[in-house]
Amino acid sequence: MEEVLRTADPVRASWAIAVLADAGIEAVLADLNAHILEGAGVAIPRRVLAPTEHASRARWILETQDPLAAPER
Repeated sequence: MEEVLRTADPVRASWAIAVLADAGIEAVLADLNAHILEGAGVAIPRRVLAPTEHASRARWILETQDPLAAPER
């Protein structure tokens, strides 16, 4: 498994998991409960992990479909 996204935004992490699932990539959310151990709330980012063989494709999908990405000029 390789990290394809790191974010403190739980909605964005959930979006990434859903977009990758639609593309047939089974991604997982890591560090989901780390804030409980550290008591840091959203200060600890969550990581979206994808299988190594699909990691580069997963990154490309997230980069091209990210609604928060700045438009090209």
